[in-house]
Amino acid sequence: MESSFSFFRAPILNLYPEADWTLADAWRYITGPEAQETTWALRALSDKSRRRAFKSARFDYVTFSGRFTKRGQQGLIAHSGLLCIDFDHLTDVEELFQRLLQDEYFDTQLLFRSPSGDGLKWVVPIDLEEAPHEQWFDSIYWYCRKTYGMAPDDQCKDVARACFLPHDPNAFLHPDL
Repeated sequence: MESSFSFFRAPILNLYPEADWTLADAWRYITGPEAQETTWALRALSDKSRRRAFKSARFDYVTFSGRFTKRGQQGLIAHSGLLCIDFDHLTDVEELFQRLLQDEYFDTQLLFRSPSGDGLKWVVPIDLEEAPHEQWFDSIYWYCRKTYGMAPDDQCKDVARACFLPHDPNAFLHPDL
């Protein structure tokens, strides 16, 4: 069965989902024109606090790890079996993009550049029968530090973590999806 998760319209203060989405839905949104102007406008801002406020106000988002009645731990309907790993402030986005696609342990489901353009969002499957969400995150966190020499954003441990959807025409979607 294909994984599904919640899609939310901006702003980030909107805690109620608009729809259930699949990875293919997210990929179509990310590679399509919907967030193009918003992404370019964000990347034109230089002030860090203005960029943060702009993102929170203008970007639609998803919760890759689950479907929710209301975003937050208590609103979780079902876990998607997915975990989104967030790498921020990279010196070479394209190099890590290619390395993640070739990862020998994790089968990349979706991979795209962050709204700022200097980060990556890496969506991988996890097996909740083997371990809970938080334990998977901890394991992948340390794996990334050892294998790639960088630590992902530790806020991804939160099952209800919002992931903003930018425009990235070169986003990768696993061919089986």
